[in-house]
Amino acid sequence: MRRLAKFIYFKVLGWKLNGFFPDVDKCVVIVVPHTHWLDFFLGLLIRKVVGKEINYIAKKSLFAPPFGWFFRWTGGAPVDRSKNSNMVDSVSRIFNERTVFRFALAPEGTRKKVERLRTGFYHIAKKAQVPIVMVAFDFGKKEVKIGEPFRPTDNMEEDFGRIHQFYEGVTGKVREYSFL
Repeated sequence: MRRLAKFIYFKVLGWKLNGFFPDVDKCVVIVVPHTHWLDFFLGLLIRKVVGKEINYIAKKSLFAPPFGWFFRWTGGAPVDRSKNSNMVDSVSRIFNERTVFRFALAPEGTRKKVERLRTGFYHIAKKAQVPIVMVAFDFGKKEVKIGEPFRPTDNMEEDFGRIHQFYEGVTGKVREYSFL
């Protein structure tokens, strides 16, 4: 499967890979920008290219028949967003329960244009005491860029400055919805 994924990614699509996925068993992976539904499939492809199991959560309704099996097979876990549950605590518990858990999410929280990233990923990483790995889907350069893992500090403003700098100039599939 990995050879096929690499062939499709590099030869058929003509994309590049900038960086390497770190050898960590637990981390929060933030993927920006999220501007189109095709980002999900690029994510599935790139995780095969880098050879790492990467998980995600999605709304419970996606896991119903007829496609629920697909989302589970690709590493997804259903969440019920209708309840007033604390997602930070819920996801950090998963980190404590598992030996390997690489949790990917789009911190924009939508495919539309946003001015600021949501902060849940940051609080999850702090509570679970795991690093954050930044990944950029740059459709302008046809490149996936992977950053070095970093642990959030007690200076959220400085950490977000670092995060924003990483994504500066990155163009999403829908250019006008790109983050910065």
